[in-house]
Amino acid sequence: MAKISTTQRATVREEFPDLARDVKQFPVRPGEEPWTLAEVTELAVLLLDDKDRLTEELAAADAELSDLLRNSGDGAGDDQADYGSSALEREQELTLVNNLRDLLAQTTHALARIRSGTYATCEISGAPIGKARLQAFPRATLSVEAKAREERR
Repeated sequence: MAKISTTQRATVREEFPDLARDVKQFPVRPGEEPWTLAEVTELAVLLLDDKDRLTEELAAADAELSDLLRNSGDGAGDDQADYGSSALEREQELTLVNNLRDLLAQTTHALARIRSGTYATCEISGAPIGKARLQAFPRATLSVEAKAREERR
């Protein structure tokens, strides 16, 4: 378990006022120990920190992409290699922005699930997602079985 500061604990209490009550309702898979407030607090801190970091990274990447798009014709000359290089750079930056947006949306959704008391429950089957899965990937919304079925489609 990571060390959580007093400030981080206060932030979690403020963001998730019903967490102490809700954590008792978070489902677990057979053979798992019930969720503890400390375990969910650690995941909430991780997700809140990720949200802040991703928001900053997205703003910087968006600014970089805007700059690339605004200056796409500057200095390219008539060389096709220069045009191709510029296009590749724009494409890479666009991919980065889209990935950051997806991660931020997943993080925000996970935080909303904690807030609503539905965290740790599969969105498709209603079964427990599993503590180990959520501790490895706190943004997970599907149980292993539901995710496997989804990927086969």
